Amino acid sequence: MAAQLTRPATDPSCRVLGLRERKKQRTRDALVDAAHQLFLSQGYARTTVDEIAAAVDVSQRTFFRYFANKDEVALAILADAEDHFVANLGARPATENPLQALRNAIVQTWRELGTARETTGSSSITAALELLQLIEDTPTLLAAHLRRITEQERIVAGILAEREGLDPAADLRPKVLAAVFGGVLRSAHLSWSAGDAPVGDAGPEGMITIIESHFDQLGPALAGDWR
Repeated sequence: MAAQLTRPATDPSCRVLGLRERKKQRTRDALVDAAHQLFLSQGYARTTVDEIAAAVDVSQRTFFRYFANKDEVALAILADAEDHFVANLGARPATENPLQALRNAIVQTWRELGTARETTGSSSITAALELLQLIEDTPTLLAAHLRRITEQERIVAGILAEREGLDPAADLRPKVLAAVFGGVLRSAHLSWSAGDAPVGDAGPEGMITIIESHFDQLGPALAGDWR
């Protein structure tokens, strides 16, 4: 029998690796936060990679170890939230139909991010809400964001197909529903950016209210008699 190569948890090298990974995560988070603050204070176009790196006291080379370009660091906050949503969608119970799973997963995601802010002091949820407005005001970011939405639709369609035991190449329903979901969510985000959040609630619960109101109209919009 081959020798077991897995290091025990008490091996010092395991602890070093854990420390190294935590340090890398802190550097990444610091770059994301610095970039976000610079984008909000002086605009996306006027902010350079050098300025972002300098704000964290790292080199430009270090920046590019974490992000390919300015677009990627700008959208990192939403990318993390999207990854959280995908994980939540994959974990939704099989008793929910696909639309219920999508709706519950996105509401769960916003609510969990909001709870994390309250319990840890994290500003990620506030930054995500601010970023939605920045995206709409910045054509370069909007184009990159729309590309990400397209990729997310592909991932969501795959999850839905797997949940329902379908072949997405032969059954178009997962792709169609993923596209509809993406459209409803974008419409909700645009409403939030336009200031349609409930009075006094511009945080995650305000966003959830807008998202749910849009989903409430999905059935009537698709099947209802508009006249």
